[in-house]
Amino acid sequence: MSTPLRTITFAALALILGVQTIDAQSTGSISIEKPFSRATPAGSKVGAGYMEITNKGAVADRLVSVSSPAAGKVEIHEMSMQGTVMKMRELAGGLPIAAGKTVSLAPGGYHLMLMDLKASLKQGDKIPVTLNFEKAGKVEVTLDVQAIGAQQPGGMSMPPGGGQHKM
Repeated sequence: MSTPLRTITFAALALILGVQTIDAQSTGSISIEKPFSRATPAGSKVGAGYMEITNKGAVADRLVSVSSPAAGKVEIHEMSMQGTVMKMRELAGGLPIAAGKTVSLAPGGYHLMLMDLKASLKQGDKIPVTLNFEKAGKVEVTLDVQAIGAQQPGGMSMPPGGGQHKM
């Protein structure tokens, strides 16, 4: 079987079997995997972005800013527990990515806060985001919008009432 035919056959099987592929996006030593967001209720002005950022280089880097045409402003946030209250705060100095390490942006932890959304995020939407790293420069990423409450790309939702926090 020729290589093009093999590729077409694999793609067709993936569609038939419902296999989801998640493209890695990278520049220089920075690699982004599993970028996703969650659908927002109608009229919502805020959303979040999640992914895994890997620094394959020998020198630490830092995610210093983020932008998206889908939002008026995007901030890098951290959620943490203070006693029994989950708090969220902006990481004003950016997010360090140590050499040879992976940092997960996931529900309940580090995440991108998309504010002043131009439209509600709907499941199936593709949201363009530009990550700006101190050393690696800009990385263009597409967030795949999953269902409300999704915990990972293509997947599982939170239990009812989960994920609530105080700002």
